[in-house]
Amino acid sequence: MIRLRLPATATSWLAIVYSPVIEAIFSLHVLTQPKHHPLQHEWVRSARRLPPELRRRMGEFAWAYEGYVPTLASPAGEYRSFEQELDSLRGLADDQLRVELLRPFALEYPRSPEVLDEQDVRALVLERAAAYGPDAERLVRLTLEDPGEVLRHFIEVLEEYWERAFRQEWERLEPLLADVVTAAGRELAAAGPYAFLSQVNPRLRADRGQGCLWIDKLPDDDVGLAEGGQLVLMPSVYIWPHLGVELDESLPSIVYPAPFMTEQARPRIPPQELLRVLRAVADDTRLRALRLIAEHPRSTQELAQLLNISESALSKHLRIMFEAGILTRGVHKCDRHADVPGWVLDRHLGHSRSPLLLYVAVRRLLELLVPGTRSKESLGAARSTSVFGLRRLRTLRPMN
Repeated sequence: MIRLRLPATATSWLAIVYSPVIEAIFSLHVLTQPKHHPLQHEWVRSARRLPPELRRRMGEFAWAYEGYVPTLASPAGEYRSFEQELDSLRGLADDQLRVELLRPFALEYPRSPEVLDEQDVRALVLERAAAYGPDAERLVRLTLEDPGEVLRHFIEVLEEYWERAFRQEWERLEPLLADVVTAAGRELAAAGPYAFLSQVNPRLRADRGQGCLWIDKLPDDDVGLAEGGQLVLMPSVYIWPHLGVELDESLPSIVYPAPFMTEQARPRIPPQELLRVLRAVADDTRLRALRLIAEHPRSTQELAQLLNISESALSKHLRIMFEAGILTRGVHKCDRHADVPGWVLDRHLGHSRSPLLLYVAVRRLLELLVPGTRSKESLGAARSTSVFGLRRLRTLRPMN
């Protein structure tokens, strides 16, 4: 478990961003580990049409994005194009490039150029690279001597991959990610940073009392966000099902699956099941009962009194919703704190017990009926949510 200590004051220490270069690199990770990413199998199949020489060069750099994903982030500037982000990469200093490119093989050491001057550290890095394969060993040796040359080769691979495959894919993805950023910005403004962070991903839990963010990820660590630093959240299509975390004290980053990818991963409701759910909620009595149960678990006797109908009549309605998978049997505490059988919402409907749950469920049904339905927020609105440029090359922790 990782603990990230957050600022006491609710200032602008949280931002949301997406990047064409980073998403392209995530997609390369998918191509090196296709069995871990079943939702992107179509992309894996389409990549087989790429020229063999390009696929070979992509494979040479597999160590750079297989389990580790290099990311660029800086809290300055505007959203940039793919070409502008590559230009920012070219401006990085050799010392910084060397540290970040070799980070996958030296995670236990501080991020310092001086560390890589130590002979025992260099020997360990080369040993680990050799275990990965001859291509990795050759490129790591070259990184120690001339990191700029390695970056030049890496950018050449990215540019050809972009032109032959990912440019068209990004045209499809950018509006989707823009909608995610827009929606996240609104949720952040409405709920505040702590409540918002707890909703981003099941593996994140923000604790306002302790002033920290708990991240369910190894290895264990305890890091504080530096004064004036910012926590970067980055929704991604191709990181699913992983969670990427980089703990830099001034600019920690969390890359998480975009919500629409999580939706795709949910089991689809067969048509007959969908009809059963729709019929189950198409009744005033059942809707009123569902609203009451959404507030907290209730027994059949309590519901009958609140709805002013007989228990036998109510039982028929409850059975219909039970068979449709809307309700399930649970435990209800009466006033004397004794546990008695009761009715609760099925956990697959969602975790909220808000009276608005029914609306959420119906919206979910509409999404199932019309796959790909999304909000019509403008791309410009998403761009105004965050003011992140992309400048620094860094490395995420192993994804799991």
